[in-house]
Amino acid sequence: METTKKSPYLMNAWYAAALSTEVGAEGLFARRLLDIPVLIYRKKDGTPVAMHDRCPHRFAPLSVGRRDGDDVVCAYHGLKFDCSGQCNHNPHGTGHIPQAAKVRSFPLIERYGFLWIWMGDEAADPDLLPDFSPLTDGHPNGVGYTYMHPTCNYQLVNDNVMDLSHIDHLHGEIITTRGQLSPQVPKLRETARSISARWEWKQTPAMLIFANFLAEPQGEARHFFDITYTPPGNIQLSVGALQGPGNLDLVDTVGQYDLHTSTPETETTTHYFFATRRNHNVEDADYNSMKIAAMHQAFVTEDGPILDLQQEAMGTSDLFGLNPVLLSSDVATVKVRRLLQRLIEEEHALKLRLAS
Repeated sequence: METTKKSPYLMNAWYAAALSTEVGAEGLFARRLLDIPVLIYRKKDGTPVAMHDRCPHRFAPLSVGRRDGDDVVCAYHGLKFDCSGQCNHNPHGTGHIPQAAKVRSFPLIERYGFLWIWMGDEAADPDLLPDFSPLTDGHPNGVGYTYMHPTCNYQLVNDNVMDLSHIDHLHGEIITTRGQLSPQVPKLRETARSISARWEWKQTPAMLIFANFLAEPQGEARHFFDITYTPPGNIQLSVGALQGPGNLDLVDTVGQYDLHTSTPETETTTHYFFATRRNHNVEDADYNSMKIAAMHQAFVTEDGPILDLQQEAMGTSDLFGLNPVLLSSDVATVKVRRLLQRLIEEEHALKLRLAS
């Protein structure tokens, strides 16, 4: 029986490979994803393509080569590859192109301000990419995007967003719940491929990110968090505040729709993407720039250092193998980790059956 190496990642899934804005009309963009070097660029018509960033001849990175129309030319010996990864020009000898002169290509989808990549062996399934269309519905000045690069396993990023009780202890005044969140156990909702958690509370005054957009900035307000995890690394978070009657949702509250999505670079480094669309002051470009910069800075100076130190202290990506003490606030994070592990185990079992 053929032996099959077990990947630590869910392979047959869509991962955020880059922000749409990171990959321009010209040039070559390189990024390591799931321990694999990947080359991304856009064809002349703007369509993004991705392939293994490694020439099959002497394994030089194709990303240090050059563009030739929709093709890419290896800088080392001049082999040229089309956007499907097939070599179409050999400048040496008779010009014969060896049958093995092909680079693996990866399906890409451009949606919601991101480039999503499928790196598994099964046929790419667009239906497995969740609907995050609220990010692109609305005024362009009402949405912001950013990218971060923590030196920790991507599941620690998932944990950080799924357990929001940390915000009263780690973060500053701007998003504190004034101690109202930590005592709560979130209400959970589950499907075969998602875990959702919800908190509702009151505080005086409201969260400072919303207070000045409410009728009484210093008055009491009702708040909610509603977050949903979908594999492998997507967490959609909605948060809002409300004074007076109404529902705790993004229709009635002053709030925002966020997406946190993390992609492993390696087992101990992560590409962390964040997007946020607010339902207030949506046309103010300066406010938009300030808001996304502030949220980026909060991660870089508060969440990020803790996650990096956590990874260093753990010395492994196997959290449960260290027998962590669990709190009531961990209920969602534990379910997320178990869901992801189940999907990885099922994928590997299927691969073994097909290989036997």
